[in-house]
Amino acid sequence: MYLEVEENPNCEGTPLQVFEDLSPPRKVLQMKLSLGEERVLCGVTGVEKEGVFVPAYAQKVSDSGGGISILVYGGAWGIRFKPVAHEKEPWDLSNPHQWGEPYKFYGDEKDFVFEG
Repeated sequence: MYLEVEENPNCEGTPLQVFEDLSPPRKVLQMKLSLGEERVLCGVTGVEKEGVFVPAYAQKVSDSGGGISILVYGGAWGIRFKPVAHEKEPWDLSNPHQWGEPYKFYGDEKDFVFEG
């Protein structure tokens, strides 16, 4: 798998990275994140060019330097999160309750809510 996120309004860009696929990708809707000292369930979406929101995916991968983990990724502009306390708010790049990241490594599938 090849992953590159260009510099954009959602998050910082990252150079091309290469990972070995260890499982098929699955659409992910929510995941638990550490926010300060709390673990909070957050919605997650992918972000394509021009701020178009698309599904986010989680996939088990191997990275030569980091071992085996779950990679969460989205579109050319990365992924975006919002706490479920704000789930009724639409996805919006200017919403202060939301934030973007190029991608995220994660360790445990039990903290995900997958589509289907």
